[in-house]
Amino acid sequence: MANRTDPAAKSIRGTNPQNLVEKILRSKIYQHTYWKEQCFGLTAETLVDKAMELDHLGGTYGGNRKPTPFMCLVMKMLQIQPEKDIVVEFIKNEDYKYVRILGAFYLRLTGTDTDVYQYLEPLYNDYRKLRQKLADGRFTLTHVDELIDELLTKDYSCDIALPRIKKRWTLESNGTLEPRRSALEDDFEEEEEKEEEDQIMAGLENGSHEKDYYRGRSPGRERDRDRKRDSHRHRDRDYDRDRDYDRDRGRGRDRDRDRDRDWDRDRDRDRDRDRYRIRDEKDYGRDRERERERRRRRRSHSRSRSRSRDRKERGGDREGGEHRKRHRGSVSPRRRTDGAEDGTAREESRKKKEKKEKKDDGTDHPDPEIAEQNRIRASLGLKPLRP
Repeated sequence: MANRTDPAAKSIRGTNPQNLVEKILRSKIYQHTYWKEQCFGLTAETLVDKAMELDHLGGTYGGNRKPTPFMCLVMKMLQIQPEKDIVVEFIKNEDYKYVRILGAFYLRLTGTDTDVYQYLEPLYNDYRKLRQKLADGRFTLTHVDELIDELLTKDYSCDIALPRIKKRWTLESNGTLEPRRSALEDDFEEEEEKEEEDQIMAGLENGSHEKDYYRGRSPGRERDRDRKRDSHRHRDRDYDRDRDYDRDRGRGRDRDRDRDRDWDRDRDRDRDRDRYRIRDEKDYGRDRERERERRRRRRSHSRSRSRSRDRKERGGDREGGEHRKRHRGSVSPRRRTDGAEDGTAREESRKKKEKKEKKDDGTDHPDPEIAEQNRIRASLGLKPLRP
């Protein structure tokens, strides 16, 4: 009898309210000492006293997975099913934070989608600290707004599977829920108005009152202010992710398209750069070949000129030497008269010697090129070329 649901209780989501808690957890709660001693015979009025004694929250802990007193009181509220006004008073209680969390958790399990958003979203502005018991028995620190966010966005909380609710933007599009108004929106509007007044005063001081005034009242500024208000209105919850999913996906496609366009542009630029570089290399190689050919011709021309100059110099030296030999070989008239016979003999021997030398050095060769080479080799003291 102590574990049965109140006969006057209504079905929640088509089932017994206590069935919202899994059977294993439900049996552990029924066997727990706190449930048997502290929760027996509680009513909606006396439940508040037990809720005020809570000093932490949590689901189950330890090796045997014992339920916490918070979970036992949640089970008791599902059993007796208090009225909605009492649950709302639990949520509005600002003196005892665990009483507020108990009412919010119960409303999340049993309330409608509209009631859940209407009564739980104002608790985002409660930043008080809470002690939460983990599965290993240790305590951790959390906050009221974090727990409310977990109730509105997660599927599990305190080892209980939360019923599914519709997304806020779906309810707004259906007209069943008003757009959420942030508690900080008034402060932001005051700051914006103050900034506009400062801009107007600055424009008056600079002699450009009308220009700055109409700039401050321009449709662009109005749209920016509305966009900022909407961003603060929907800044911190998960339904924003669901609403903006398609838009982010579209942005992702646009971003991918832009990236592909940039890649194509870079590829074309690299291809043109390679084409120009190859053409420049070809032109550079062609210019180098032309310069090399020009230098080769210049060297060959200078070499031929030096050869002809050497030939002329060597021919002149040889003619001068013969002239000197002839001059040395000639005798004065006085000596000719005194020793004509000696001069004649020496002249004949000299001619024979020159003729012999000419025959020996190969300069009288019938081939002019070989004769020229022999003449050069004779001037250098080398042996003549043999035919």
